Amino acid sequence: MDQEALKTNLNGLERKILVLLNEHKHIKDENKGLKLENYELKNDLKRRDEQLANFKNQIKITKIVDHINPEDGSVSELKRKVDEYIREIDKCIAHLSR
Repeated sequence: MDQEALKTNLNGLERKILVLLNEHKHIKDENKGLKLENYELKNDLKRRDEQLANFKNQIKITKIVDHINPEDGSVSELKRKVDEYIREIDKCIAHLSR
């Protein structure tokens, strides 16, 4: 091969290398973005699971309160106290979630 053909081949290889490097950088950036999105979605899912568990606990407590039937007529007082406790627990959970 003569010098001119070698230069042409070398220039072609340089162009292909630049294309590959650009593509590699693009893929790395996309991968970084997808990892961040994945992390955020996992955190969102975790928060929703915690909220769901809290709602389930509230429902259980409400069912317990609804089925309490003391003889001395203090049902409304008992329900008020339990509701108060639930609100206080919700505040604590919200504070801890921050």
